[in-house]
Amino acid sequence: MEPRIQYAQTKDGVSIAFWTLGKGTPLVGMPTLPFSHVQLEWQIPEYRSWYERLAEKTTLIRYDGRGTGLSERNVTDYPLEAHVMDLEAVVHRLGLERFGLLATLHSGPPAIAYAARYPQRVSHLILWCSYARGSEFSATSQSEMTRALIHQNWRLYTETVSHELLGWSAGEPARRFAALMRECVTQDAARVALAATREFDVAPVLPQVKSPTLVLHRRELSWHPVDLARDLASRIPDARLVLLEGSSIAMFLDDTEAVRTTIDEFLGEGEEAAATAEPPDAGAFRTILFTDVEGSTALTQRLGDAKAREVMRGHERIVREALKSHGGSELKAMGDGFMASFSSATRALECAIAMQRAFAAHNEAEEEPIRVRVGVNAGEPIAEEEDLFGTAVNLAKRICDQAEPGQILVSDVVQQLAAGKGFTFEDKGEVSLKGFERPMRLYEVRWHQEGQA
Repeated sequence: MEPRIQYAQTKDGVSIAFWTLGKGTPLVGMPTLPFSHVQLEWQIPEYRSWYERLAEKTTLIRYDGRGTGLSERNVTDYPLEAHVMDLEAVVHRLGLERFGLLATLHSGPPAIAYAARYPQRVSHLILWCSYARGSEFSATSQSEMTRALIHQNWRLYTETVSHELLGWSAGEPARRFAALMRECVTQDAARVALAATREFDVAPVLPQVKSPTLVLHRRELSWHPVDLARDLASRIPDARLVLLEGSSIAMFLDDTEAVRTTIDEFLGEGEEAAATAEPPDAGAFRTILFTDVEGSTALTQRLGDAKAREVMRGHERIVREALKSHGGSELKAMGDGFMASFSSATRALECAIAMQRAFAAHNEAEEEPIRVRVGVNAGEPIAEEEDLFGTAVNLAKRICDQAEPGQILVSDVVQQLAAGKGFTFEDKGEVSLKGFERPMRLYEVRWHQEGQA
């Protein structure tokens, strides 16, 4: 059944059309600027199937940006801040406190700006074939040539975009989608809106994005270089870059199953973490655990993005299973490592041992080994917005950096807390750690079972 169209009002008085579909964690699907029509898209089977698939596990929210679709068309200006206001209007209208954001191409910069501004609201940020600076995207030769057609021949422009950029096959499907594009927005509005994207620049706020971020891109997009996606992912803290096969900007064309699976896994990781997390109390004594995979960058260079990502998924699965079994709270997933906290030093050490034994079993059975460092410290960190900060956290990270692959290193505080609890410690002496004036005494936790090297 076709979703019911509703409206939200922006701070500057623009009416924004939207619908919701499904049940579950909210996922806001931002418009593909400036071509969006929440009603007519539903009439295209490929679009409809894609939306229904996303709504199987989420409450999907789709809206038309100002000047497009069923939203108010009497608009003459399209700065980045206006697109942020469109998103804010829908979020406010639905009373969303925390939600995922899915942004395509030109809607990526407004999504990044919003996530940087409201980190407590955005649970996940998914950026599809997007960029940080509109000037860099517009500089590609094919993008410039295609945009020039807007001024010359509106029908030819929409058919060219439909066929060449979106990847619709020649013939009726391409013509049908081109017709949809002409219904989404007027020629003049499209020209002005696309010209405005050249001024988009969220590069300065990329380091401020704290939400788990997934950057998706298709390898064969000749008009949108992979380098822009790599640059985007490299400047957002702990962002994950996944390169998929295909040449279409549309998520619902080419290998849609790979796109769906990647998004499901990314959103599902957050659900698992939320289900097992223990909210940190201000001033509470916590045990902090860090993990780090040896040679993750070299792994990607040697195996390629897709194969390396498969290996890293194995690492993530093992860590999360251990955290779940031992009451650990996942605070951060950093691509090649995790930060977690425990209410008990004993549980933290039991979890660390379980991880290393699971990785050892994996390495015996699989061709590609995963070797992980683990560092553990305890103290009273500062709790803020479901995260932990301070000296206790910094020391745990430095201890992890000091560990060898396959090793568990802990501070003297952790050793004292767990003394007499059945663990075997080896005194590694005093070690100088970066950022700390005095050397720290560290201990190695012996985790090998009898008969193991």
